[in-house]
Amino acid sequence: MLFLLILSCASSFVACALLIRYGKSHSQRYGDQVQRFHWGHVPRVGGVGMMAGCTVGWAWMVISDRLHLLNQLRIPTETAAILWSVALLTVTAGAIEDLTQRLRAVYRLLLTTGAAILAVWLLGLSVPRLGLPGVDALLAMYPWAGAAFAVFAICGLPHAFNLIDGYNGLAGTVALVCCFALAYVAVQVGDRQLAATILVLAGCTAGFLVWNYPRGLLFAGDGGAYLWGVVMAIGSIQLVMRHPQVSPWFPLVLLLYPVWETMFSIYRKAARGISPGVADALHFHQLIYRRIVRRVFDDDEARRMLIRNNRTSPYLWGFAVLTVTPAVLFWNNTLVLQICALAFVTGYVWAYTSIIRFKVPKWLRR
Repeated sequence: MLFLLILSCASSFVACALLIRYGKSHSQRYGDQVQRFHWGHVPRVGGVGMMAGCTVGWAWMVISDRLHLLNQLRIPTETAAILWSVALLTVTAGAIEDLTQRLRAVYRLLLTTGAAILAVWLLGLSVPRLGLPGVDALLAMYPWAGAAFAVFAICGLPHAFNLIDGYNGLAGTVALVCCFALAYVAVQVGDRQLAATILVLAGCTAGFLVWNYPRGLLFAGDGGAYLWGVVMAIGSIQLVMRHPQVSPWFPLVLLLYPVWETMFSIYRKAARGISPGVADALHFHQLIYRRIVRRVFDDDEARRMLIRNNRTSPYLWGFAVLTVTPAVLFWNNTLVLQICALAFVTGYVWAYTSIIRFKVPKWLRR
């Protein structure tokens, strides 16, 4: 697995370096946006570089299968082709928006929904249980409901990662930690093939982060966020389907930060009569940037923005650890995970409300 991780990381690193070298021209077309918290022209096609790394990693797993090199890590050609096709479709949808800024949110949603339906159909994915007696009985009675849940998860998680992707290293580090957590539990239940598949994405993310944090030379863009979301959603569903001992609440708690951030954003926008597709600057990470991270005094404006940008991400990394840690420790205990999920949601709402009302403790403002 270590070789596979290094191979994916190196491939993504090189691909991202080439994108930085030859992608400067298109980045000059970006205009001012609500979510813009950096200075200068930065390419937003990191997802393309990571997709290239995933292609190399998954191809190596297929070659291993054909040549019988690594019996425990090999992946059938058909399965790899389906995963690659679904990932490519979602990355393409995001990359078109990254390059043109003209693909409306509704069309991106339709494309990711199509990719989700394709994955569920070809891979036979379904959510078999949710750890809720009444709901589990309905899922057993109506198998199509489990498939519908799977489509919803695979379609929704890419957009959830896209929503938290606002500062250098934020979404990338969250994705990296979640990948390692998924791979860890997969190894615990003896599913080394699934663990290797997820580790390919982890390696590609690490290669991208070298350029993204702290220098901010390349952004993941919609394509990168969609790649993280779709691969981890498919991996999570496969993990719960194949291994009954894994709680269905494990992936939910593990990924609760981007998932709840999305749900809460939809709620607060709906409460104000605003479409969920309209961008604003009231997301949790944006409030931390504006109201908690102290201003930097430097003669260079670009350096000031870069330092503040980089100081914002660690706050959210710590916030994500609040879900990743219990998810890894109690991956087979549904009741404990449900309590942890409730505690996180309560803490998130309290923290968001405190920031909005300027009631943040002084020791947090640094």
